[in-house]
Amino acid sequence: MTDQIFVGRRKTSVARVILRSGNGKITVNGKEFEHMFPMLLSREDILTPLKLTETEGQYDISANVRGGGTTGQAQAIRLGIARALLNINPEYRIKLKPDGMLTRDPRMVERKKYGQPKARKRFQFSKR
Repeated sequence: MTDQIFVGRRKTSVARVILRSGNGKITVNGKEFEHMFPMLLSREDILTPLKLTETEGQYDISANVRGGGTTGQAQAIRLGIARALLNINPEYRIKLKPDGMLTRDPRMVERKKYGQPKARKRFQFSKR
């Protein structure tokens, strides 16, 4: 089987994910994913599609991720893994879709507007 690259995005993070049959080793940017994501919540987020499809330990996952912070990167990898699993077995859609694993989260940071200190914050209004 030739390696296929699946893309996952979240906020400004972009992850390229490759799934290979193996023993469950996960590497992110050439490092073990425990070192890249020290927070337990981020690690669980990445493993969620594997837990839902009961495929933990069956695939080696290699991911390259750029941009954003740790939460956005973890969720981008999660989307890439879910898309890769769906390509392997289309029947996984029934398990992944209800938990929102196949939905790209469109929320982005709102831009700062001129004449204001932040995106929505205003300078104090003076009537007189």
